[in-house]
Amino acid sequence: MPRARCPKCNKTERVLKSGIIRGKQRFYCKDCNYHFTLVHNTRKSRSHPDTHDRPTSLKDIAKAAGVSITTVSRALNNHPDISEVTRHEIRKLADLMNYQPNIIAQSLVNRSTNTLGVIIPNLETTFFSSMLSGIQHVAAQSGYRVVICQSDESHLSEISNLQALMNNMIDGLLICHTLETSTFDHVRMQLNRNIPIVQFYRVSEELEISKILADDEHGAFDVTVNLVRSGCKRIAVLLGPKYLPITGKREAGYLKVLKKWKIKPDPRLIRYVNFSNESVMAAVEEWLNLKPGIDAIFSISDKSAVQIIRHLKSRGIKIPQAISVAGFGNEYTGEIVEPKLTTFDVKTKEIGETAARMLLEQIISKDNTPKTILIKGEFIQRESTRKPSGLF
Repeated sequence: MPRARCPKCNKTERVLKSGIIRGKQRFYCKDCNYHFTLVHNTRKSRSHPDTHDRPTSLKDIAKAAGVSITTVSRALNNHPDISEVTRHEIRKLADLMNYQPNIIAQSLVNRSTNTLGVIIPNLETTFFSSMLSGIQHVAAQSGYRVVICQSDESHLSEISNLQALMNNMIDGLLICHTLETSTFDHVRMQLNRNIPIVQFYRVSEELEISKILADDEHGAFDVTVNLVRSGCKRIAVLLGPKYLPITGKREAGYLKVLKKWKIKPDPRLIRYVNFSNESVMAAVEEWLNLKPGIDAIFSISDKSAVQIIRHLKSRGIKIPQAISVAGFGNEYTGEIVEPKLTTFDVKTKEIGETAARMLLEQIISKDNTPKTILIKGEFIQRESTRKPSGLF
């Protein structure tokens, strides 16, 4: 009869029989001071470390170690009832047998999956992908996975994404709303489940949950001040949908500057768009036909500002000599367009990192008390606007 092979050191020379336990022959390896049992079947033993036809279970480890399944489970979870020596040996055997914990089973017991859900409007631009990068960085550092859903600026997609994530046992949700989202019943429905939810960047003021905000009003103020100080008086502003909170804040920053410098607002210079190319170009053409004409365009979207620069150049309009153009967001396209785009950096990665930290704090503390954090941004002067003259 062939000698028994130790599942720990894989040797046979110094393996001895050491009694019967629960009807099974127990062995002792003198080389590594290890006790074990072998299970003999007509097919290859499931307890053998090299078995690959199915995942190793706690039962397999228990059979190989000659202990109960409960002992294995407690050892792998560092239960104080199990000695340090036993815990060490069982963990080593689990590694040898390539044991992988059943995450779904654990989540049913612990009510935790170490998974964060993220709903984000668009991943095609660096603006939102930078936020996601910040979220993933913080989550990974804390041992959490991230499940990402792109709503593609669709309210219906946001609703279906939210339902899908909630059905997949996430520990918390980070959500940036779409341009279409003006009602929030789909979020309210989930609040009764006590799952932490944090909004970031595009938020709803009517939801009593935590929020991470960009410095919208101050940023729009800084951009408009720069335009006025460079000599611009007829400043057209391209805003998003009127119902979005960020639209109102950025419009407020723009109007504050006009009031401070005693420039009478012209309603024709304020346009609310969905940022489609058609809506942006229609607004620009309308402004170009005004009398008196405009001398600056401030877009609260860098993407649209780049489109405007290209359109003005195609019309032979010099930038910034004839019309200055400024954006908002500091996307990378603003640095490669000619002339380079003056903009306001909202610190997108910092927004993502802060949102993830806040969500993790709520998950760990089990305290969902709403908090609001404002991320300070930075004005960036480039070539698409004239530099301030210093006369103001």
